[in-house]
Amino acid sequence: MTDEQITTIGRCHLCKRTFSFTPASVMTVRMDPDTNLPLGMTVSGAFREPTPEATARSVEQHICSDCVSRMKRLSAFLDQPALRFDTWHGGR
Repeated sequence: MTDEQITTIGRCHLCKRTFSFTPASVMTVRMDPDTNLPLGMTVSGAFREPTPEATARSVEQHICSDCVSRMKRLSAFLDQPALRFDTWHGGR
């Protein structure tokens, strides 16, 4: 056989929709099942070094291409520079 890659059907961790994917090329994120957060992320949104216990219990979750493109658009939007407003002079 040639280099055929078998597609798999799974569920997106973010949008919960069923989608087909190639296991070697799908976006995955390691999640801590106890906290339901990405590995190393705190509740406040900061990142820290994960504990060995959290790393051992973490599982890989698949993300569909629609959610990946939404995350890229959101990241581009949030990385824009802040709006600059001119100061208002009182006319003195």
